[in-house]
Amino acid sequence: MITVNTGRTFLKAYNKKFEKELSAKEFFEKEYFELFFNHQKYLQWPTNSPFVQMKKGQKPDLLDGAERKEKLENLHAKISEGERDASIAIGFPASEVGEFATTSGLITDLGLEYEDNDIYLSWIGSGLSAGVAGGLSILFNQPEVLLKIYEGWRVYRSFLNDPSLEKLAGNKITSWNGQWLNYVFSKDYREYFDFASLDNLGFFKNDKTGTVIETVKWSRLFFNLSKQFPEQTFTGYVFSLGQTNKTMGFFPFRFQQAQKLISFYKKLFGDNAVLEDRAYYENMYGIHIKRACEMGAFGIQTLEPEGLRKYFNSDRMPSLSRPKVVRGKSQSDEEYEQVLSDAEKKDYENKLIPFRIYKTWLLAMITKNKEEMSDYTREIAKAIYEYRAGDKKGSTKRSNVVLKQLFASKSKKLFLEALTEIISETEESSLQVFNELRDRVHLMNNEDFGYFVVLLKFDYAYQERIS
Repeated sequence: MITVNTGRTFLKAYNKKFEKELSAKEFFEKEYFELFFNHQKYLQWPTNSPFVQMKKGQKPDLLDGAERKEKLENLHAKISEGERDASIAIGFPASEVGEFATTSGLITDLGLEYEDNDIYLSWIGSGLSAGVAGGLSILFNQPEVLLKIYEGWRVYRSFLNDPSLEKLAGNKITSWNGQWLNYVFSKDYREYFDFASLDNLGFFKNDKTGTVIETVKWSRLFFNLSKQFPEQTFTGYVFSLGQTNKTMGFFPFRFQQAQKLISFYKKLFGDNAVLEDRAYYENMYGIHIKRACEMGAFGIQTLEPEGLRKYFNSDRMPSLSRPKVVRGKSQSDEEYEQVLSDAEKKDYENKLIPFRIYKTWLLAMITKNKEEMSDYTREIAKAIYEYRAGDKKGSTKRSNVVLKQLFASKSKKLFLEALTEIISETEESSLQVFNELRDRVHLMNNEDFGYFVVLLKFDYAYQERIS
């Protein structure tokens, strides 16, 4: 089972780092049990396990030390007796005899024999998964990553034991691991931090019922891991364990592609933009993790920005028009300046940053020379804008050709037909530009053509803005 292998990788790295020789059972007793279960609030809620099976009148938060120790001994006894169902070995098949209300995940039909030590490893491995938004978790079988997650266990435990944080929810180790792993590899990481600083970074969600740990978006975790491992590809196992278990499978996480995207963003918009826009693009990049799994790998394609798909195969056009601010009659100079400042900030966040994010990704998806293509699409957008501006007063002919035909094209054939009409009445100064565009589109594959048209839409919208 995957949790066994992950637990084994971690324990080997742990023993090496701390110069110990703990067996899986010894580590489970001295570290895992003490951190996860020997407190009023658990870090983990392993379904149907001895730790959550309460005798009459028992409640987890009211157990004393002796009662918690008894549950540990019950687990030891079941493992020694050879029990290997999902309530004893995390990630294993559910017991057909016990008829537990759960399904099986991370399993194989190979007739493998598991020693007692392996069962403890399954627990250790289960506590090292990183939860992400979308209800799934990722297991990376990489020593450096696993050791970082382990460091976070103690932080979560210290918060749960803090009397001032009594509303903080327990049993959320996977959600915590995802946030913690994202944090320790991010530029936000500080050696000295407190609950408030993590809260400001979006670790937690507060409401009337309490404080819960927000799940991090997989793309944010992807970007921050890529900074630590910029040239590597990790294999991640994507799954979920609960009342209903899900096994998505093994997927390559191609971190070098995230770094290429950031590098290209920097070339297009500068070093400052990469730093200032980081929180925005980390949140906007990335389709739903289930959809990403369907695509078979995590990389440039699965980093498709949120909200971009609606511009494909439609006549929908982006709006990048500048905000219009009308000064109120009773507004003072100071009040008006504040209104202008707020409007500019909103324009920057809601229009310019998404434009940068969309353009960078679209260029990254086009297989031709990306820097050359960036300059080229700006040139084409300018020529199309000038063509449309030549509409006679009261006429919308050219506007319809551009917006309803050219940019709405669902195929190269339709695009070239619209382009032919443009060429037939374009000025001599733009004729070479459009002829070259015709030749380029003709040589594009269908996938690149789809990205190219949407990229052209955004450059055209930006040309409208600056004109």
